[in-house]
Amino acid sequence: MTIRPDLGEFLQTRRSRIRPEEVGLPSSPDRRVAGLRREEVALLSNVSVDYYIRLEQGRAANPSHAVLTAVASALRLSETEREHLLALANPAARRRPEPAKVRPQLAAMVNALRELPAVVLDRLSNVLVWNPAAAVVLGDFANGERNLARRYFLDPASRTLYSDWESAAKDMVAHLRKMSAEYADDPELAELVEELSALSPEFAGWWSGHDVSTRSHCPKMLNHPGAGRLTFSLEVLVVPADDGQAVLTYTPADQETESAVEALLQRSSAARIAG
Repeated sequence: MTIRPDLGEFLQTRRSRIRPEEVGLPSSPDRRVAGLRREEVALLSNVSVDYYIRLEQGRAANPSHAVLTAVASALRLSETEREHLLALANPAARRRPEPAKVRPQLAAMVNALRELPAVVLDRLSNVLVWNPAAAVVLGDFANGERNLARRYFLDPASRTLYSDWESAAKDMVAHLRKMSAEYADDPELAELVEELSALSPEFAGWWSGHDVSTRSHCPKMLNHPGAGRLTFSLEVLVVPADDGQAVLTYTPADQETESAVEALLQRSSAARIAG
């Protein structure tokens, strides 16, 4: 399977979600299409209808930054969606993935956090490095699945562990969709998308929606099987020079969570010594 980032499908999904009255255009009860028509997007973007049709069909060679910016404004794209549109329209700018290598300094930083769960992810959300606190809170990465997307969609336990499973899972799909435009013919991404699309109807449906997002900070609530409700503040630190890698830290949001993590680490340490 080869993922071909589709500019046309992305534009179609974006215009389908905008009602004409939202952008000052007349609407009628007998309207046959959801959202805006192609000619309406062309009007709002100040380009010819023929040109916009060719743009959606992938036949507009080298669309200018000015045209793409106008289309993005007409479709009310977010900043992340604008970046995605530019990446889709400029295949030559796509990066080729390199083998994931974590700098020793980055790994040392994660391990130095000790009682603060932390991991290093690559562009596909493979866990490359984790500290003991992350292992006791998020699960066994040494002997278990290290790709968070597979965990979300193929491991039933994740739906219990993550209180906001649907939101987190949708964000994961949106992140992978964004990566599909930034990297050229990534075989690992293609394999992952093919596998998850075949095994998870939810993944397949959200993937076809073409939503995109960037990793960001947010509250994170977990239902830990051995510690109960845990509440964290998730911080995402992107490492721009390291081919899509990011550091995720889970800072306890209350004393109960902090104490629970300490207890989990103590039990884990005692079990290792006993073993």
